Amino acid sequence: MPKGPIRRAQLIAPFGVGAMLVVRDGTSLITAGLDHWYEREDGSEAEDKSEFRVDEWRLAQSLGVDHFRLPPEFRKPNKGDGVLNAYLTLPFLRFPQWHFCSVCDRLKKSPLTERSKVKCPECESKKKTKYMAQVPIIAMCDRGHIQDFPWREWVHRSVKPTCDRPLRLVGTGSATLAGLSVRCECGAKRSLGGITEVDGDETRLSKNLVDKSNNLTGNSDSFFYCQCKRPWLGTEDSEPCSNHQLRGALLSASNVYYAQTRSAIYLQRGNGGELVSLLEQPPLSKLIDRLLRLGDDITPEVLREDRPQLLQDFSNEDIKIALKTILSAKDNDINTDDIEGDDPETRFRRQEFNVLRTERREDNLKIRTIQLSNYQPDIANYFSKIMLVDKLKETRVLTGFTRILPETDQPLQELQSLLWRKPPQKDSWLPAYVVYGEGIFIEFNESRLRQWLEKHGNEIYSRIQPLVDRYQKIQEQRHLRKRSITPRFILLHTFAHLLMNRLTFECGYSSAALRERLYVSDNPDAPMAGVLIYTAAGDSEGTMGGLVRMGKPDNFEPVVRSLLEAASWCSADPVCMEVGESGGQGPDSCNLAACHSCALVPETACEEFNRFLDRGVVVGDIKNRNIGFFAPHSLK
Repeated sequence: MPKGPIRRAQLIAPFGVGAMLVVRDGTSLITAGLDHWYEREDGSEAEDKSEFRVDEWRLAQSLGVDHFRLPPEFRKPNKGDGVLNAYLTLPFLRFPQWHFCSVCDRLKKSPLTERSKVKCPECESKKKTKYMAQVPIIAMCDRGHIQDFPWREWVHRSVKPTCDRPLRLVGTGSATLAGLSVRCECGAKRSLGGITEVDGDETRLSKNLVDKSNNLTGNSDSFFYCQCKRPWLGTEDSEPCSNHQLRGALLSASNVYYAQTRSAIYLQRGNGGELVSLLEQPPLSKLIDRLLRLGDDITPEVLREDRPQLLQDFSNEDIKIALKTILSAKDNDINTDDIEGDDPETRFRRQEFNVLRTERREDNLKIRTIQLSNYQPDIANYFSKIMLVDKLKETRVLTGFTRILPETDQPLQELQSLLWRKPPQKDSWLPAYVVYGEGIFIEFNESRLRQWLEKHGNEIYSRIQPLVDRYQKIQEQRHLRKRSITPRFILLHTFAHLLMNRLTFECGYSSAALRERLYVSDNPDAPMAGVLIYTAAGDSEGTMGGLVRMGKPDNFEPVVRSLLEAASWCSADPVCMEVGESGGQGPDSCNLAACHSCALVPETACEEFNRFLDRGVVVGDIKNRNIGFFAPHSLK
């Protein structure tokens, strides 16, 4: 198998389990499942896997796992040095398995575990050495399965072909798939035109694979469904896939893999302290988890008996307080009281929102508040808090993946099952990566928000309703959950994008280095309207502080003023504004006045795939500038 380097962060996204990448010699590989992580090429396991353990208590509770693990890193010891966990590698498999010869067009299938270059058997029989290349076409379904394109089934127009004679992939010189055809030595041939297309709820590949003229009974053999193939788990077994259809795709298509990730800003449990941190880390955390599963009492005496040296500096009373902090269902620092009407994700974000709006001086979260009186007077009209986050810790977890569409209705357990061939029965875990960084947290003035909606609510709702209708229709067509898209959400989301685009000119970070995190709730009893713009890197020391500096007085005001001026007139206006209002633009046509020239950002920076954006709710539209939250020229 070809070897090559890969960054650990890339194993969460975009090259997580089930994703494909091309290594230096041009071989296409698929990232293998988690079953054989932390192993060497000879099959021996890492000596100490606890080194890779990551504890993020909120994500662990939300995702139903015991802990998380960093991807392994490759270490090569120096002469005479003993290095723990040396020579660990990550397993990859060769995919697609089918190869073609550029000389004779012959198709050949090789094993997933093929390590060497694949030779053309026909050319070799003529005493010529010609290496074959992998075909650029695969097939997939919307449940995450992927397989080689069904060459034999397609050319013979049969779900169960009996012919096993050699196949050839022949090109006519056209740049489209219609210019490629597969031919069998039995005389059958067929073009690949239309294999990626969709006709309503049906795919052309599944619907048209079988020749209907030869199948007049209407039985199940007239339709070709997904075979539930999971090559990333090292198996070619197939099983029914609940009648999900196959769609052809180019190997390089962007919809072949979407990593499903969850992230959290680390919030310390309770008052924290050294003892709480000690109890939250192995080996004591494992002991506590085991006692909880067994239903045994967790007392200072039990912990001391197991690990006397670790706890010798603490009294029994100290340990009791720390245990109460860890085991308590109600955390006073984070205020996890359920708000009626909050969905799980909103509750999760509310915990962070409550912490980010207060000063913190913890190891992994340092937040300063700047009094609004230090800023120019108009700032207080729009914002109620500006917090400088000098240090934060973010954990990003791979929970599964999808294909074809970035959103899915699959349950969390089903997504996680895609990562394993045999999920662990105990000590369950998911891959994660930890980054440290800095940011600016901005909370909008709630009173001003309500006044804005009371005064211009009818005009604003009328403006965004076509966007909402398009989104709801698309979700219904895709059989996905619908969400409420409100003016508050569109305002905060668009402002976050405009701010990120402006900060790239001021603080030295590229747009791809910045991220948004939105805290939005229209609950009248517990509203949220906050935006965290942050950057993070793998270094535990965090980043350089340039982003925080832009949140300080005399720096923040010019940035906001500049972004509002830029948003007032896009270089693509009036087209950008008019196209957005007439039929929408961007992904799924779910943007109004927002394009690459004004409000879009790199996909890694946006939580919503660059959807639900509109400059009109920020600065008004051409017809009426007054409907924008930031009235014209109101910020001096």
